[in-house]
Amino acid sequence: MKIEKIHHVAYRCKDAKETVEWYTKNLNMDFILAIAEDHVPSTHEPDPYMHIFLDAGDGNVLAFFELPTKPEMGRDPNTPIWVQHIAFKVKDRDTLLEFKENLEKNGIEVLGVTDHSIFHSIYFFDPNGHRIELACPDPAEDEMLKKLDAVKWDMLEEWSKTKRAPKHAAWMHEKELSDV
Repeated sequence: MKIEKIHHVAYRCKDAKETVEWYTKNLNMDFILAIAEDHVPSTHEPDPYMHIFLDAGDGNVLAFFELPTKPEMGRDPNTPIWVQHIAFKVKDRDTLLEFKENLEKNGIEVLGVTDHSIFHSIYFFDPNGHRIELACPDPAEDEMLKKLDAVKWDMLEEWSKTKRAPKHAAWMHEKELSDV
């Protein structure tokens, strides 16, 4: 018994139409499906919703629910805003920079490029307040992933005992954090 892949990831949105337009315009995703009901199929409770689906590439589906009868959506006030996000992979650094330029041209504030050694990222928010990351692989990604794979269990074990960052992979962000 094994999971095959993620079928879809679903988030809440403020406005389904605005969300579809934003993702198609800014991230070139295709709008692939909409489902709207007056009752929730799993719980049978009366609650009208619009459920939209976008093609996030390579069989990955990003979905949203608009829930007009529910209180305005919020976020967990105890979790820093940088923690909860969805990351999409792009081909290479040129593509990453092209997305950054296009997003900024469309008035979207972009953070980065952040150097994570194995990959490089930009960060921004969608119109619903969800943090989005676009990441491209580093040319030396495979070599660095092998180094990380060799220490993952030791790092996890140390963390579980101390709740302090183990130094096995401190090399990853040395460049990015050199001025901290």
